[in-house]
Amino acid sequence: MTVLLDPTAERNPTIRPRLARPVGLAGKVVGLLDISKARGDVFLDRLDARLTERGIAVKRYMKPTMTRPAPLPLRQQIGTEVDLLIEGLAD
Repeated sequence: MTVLLDPTAERNPTIRPRLARPVGLAGKVVGLLDISKARGDVFLDRLDARLTERGIAVKRYMKPTMTRPAPLPLRQQIGTEVDLLIEGLAD
């Protein structure tokens, strides 16, 4: 089993099993989350274009700041609107 560490609670990490990867992306909605770091949007723009070329539905989201976790309403919105999420990091 893979152990993932939650960066918001490093002293008491939550152990969660990984979700199964989808067999394919056909019929799925992919969310792209921009965490508001410089040039992260460049990567996500390119990924958006590549997914869209393949007929995959894409929804875009942006955190208000990179220094804090996404606000709860944004996380809830993403959870109800997409099947999987890609978070665009920079650096």
